Amino acid sequence: MANHQSAEKRIRQDQKKRLHNRYYAKTTRNAVKKLRLSTDKKEAEEMYPKVVSMLDRLSKRNIIHRNKAANLKSSLAKKVKSL
Repeated sequence: MANHQSAEKRIRQDQKKRLHNRYYAKTTRNAVKKLRLSTDKKEAEEMYPKVVSMLDRLSKRNIIHRNKAANLKSSLAKKVKSL
């Protein structure tokens, strides 16, 4: 375990950041899933910009990789267009 005060503080900070990141990642995953399962074109078109914004925010903060965000956005755009 940590022997230094600064190491203990770093552990506390990392735990707090981890919980914060997990919350936003999970929220985004749920939004992506909801958009994928959507069958109403109008509703999907309204949701798409919000989900894209969430993905961009996660990739900007290095919670998910930027290429993963790009792949998700691309597949979701294709899905919305095909409805």
